[in-house]
Amino acid sequence: MSASDNSSASGADDNSSGLDAISIVQRGNLKTLEKTLRKQWRLGQNIVLCWSADERGLLVILVPHYYLGNYCATVDGQESKGTDNEAFIRELLSGRRRKTREELFAISDRLDVPPTFIKLNTALTEEPQVLSAVEQLIKRYGLSYVESRAVLLFDIVEFSLYTPFEQASQLNSLSYSLNSAYNKLQAQGIEINFARTTTGDGYYIWNRDLGPGANRDLFYFMLLVVADNAVARAASRGNTVPVVRTAYHIGGHYELYQAEGVNPSVFSYIVGDVTIELSRLVDMAQANQLLIGDFQCEQSGRGASEIKSLTPLSTPAFVSACNRELAALRGIQLSGKAVAALSCHLTQGEEASGETAPRRFRIVDKHGLSRLAYNLQIDIDLDGSKLALGVDSSELPQRGANATDSAAGPGGLLEAPTAEDLFDDLASMLKKRSAKTIVED
Repeated sequence: MSASDNSSASGADDNSSGLDAISIVQRGNLKTLEKTLRKQWRLGQNIVLCWSADERGLLVILVPHYYLGNYCATVDGQESKGTDNEAFIRELLSGRRRKTREELFAISDRLDVPPTFIKLNTALTEEPQVLSAVEQLIKRYGLSYVESRAVLLFDIVEFSLYTPFEQASQLNSLSYSLNSAYNKLQAQGIEINFARTTTGDGYYIWNRDLGPGANRDLFYFMLLVVADNAVARAASRGNTVPVVRTAYHIGGHYELYQAEGVNPSVFSYIVGDVTIELSRLVDMAQANQLLIGDFQCEQSGRGASEIKSLTPLSTPAFVSACNRELAALRGIQLSGKAVAALSCHLTQGEEASGETAPRRFRIVDKHGLSRLAYNLQIDIDLDGSKLALGVDSSELPQRGANATDSAAGPGGLLEAPTAEDLFDDLASMLKKRSAKTIVED
């Protein structure tokens, strides 16, 4: 899946209000900094790692784009060193890029890269809006790492089988559902600072804001997008509204700004563990299915209960906590009807002990790598009309029966396999080694 489009629902410049409050002198500094960074960036040849204020300007650490890969690479007998280097780089690329002078020179020594001095007309002030603008500039010409963020993947089912006109109509319909969900949440006082990157047949979606509240709000956003899409499809004709399959996961990723002409783009792109997991999950999802990855995260309440959990929450606990607060979405309009009630749950199953628990599924990709996921179901009451979204339990893979049962003959005795049976079994085994599967864990 390739990334080729990225936008915000609001369409507004995130920094416009901050720039209005910056003095003319400091705007001149930012303009000089932008011009110098663009020159040093060299069409993406170099990236900026961090910066420190200087009385005459800025000190920055610049490295070639391939440097970090070489720095983190492992060689025979030095795996632990490579791991330590990668952890150091991830920490360096996380959060705020401003460092003290001592920290910057310590980083310079460890990387064996001398700092670069950027001269400004006057010293930068310590005003929050000025420092924020510098941080944004540094990140545009660099690379960032986010350790934990919720990301969505909406994928249009059988997209390649439609005509180009139908494909354009379906992408436009899904895009409208995204914007519609954004506006509906905003009307309820829930602001989603969402960004999107097209995959060609769908979108990766994430909240630019970080934290437990941002993860929860993106989960609500997903519910409304799926609901809006389902209602639109029920009212449509032909193939203008897509059938989608959806995945939600929380994990780490890198964030970068690709080159557009001679400048870095103003929109960011993400790639990393979380996008890889989402891609693998969606690849095995059924039409209309919602898969939730297996993760650990923080969670917060809303309003008076806005308190972070002391211990990380598992996926079932996260979904349960989100479900308890879905009353915040009551009254939202879908196709002219108000949402009277909304709830979601992970598909349940009976354990060997007789207790019920969320059913967890193991998904094996074409490389033989596996990950765990849960199946999400949504129930909506639209002015008395019931709407059930997702895939129910009857359509999910069941735990397989004992393989020896089918080979048993009369009286439960195993029959000797024929030569043809043995060849068939061998062919089946070879095929399964590369086959993608989804089974209950």
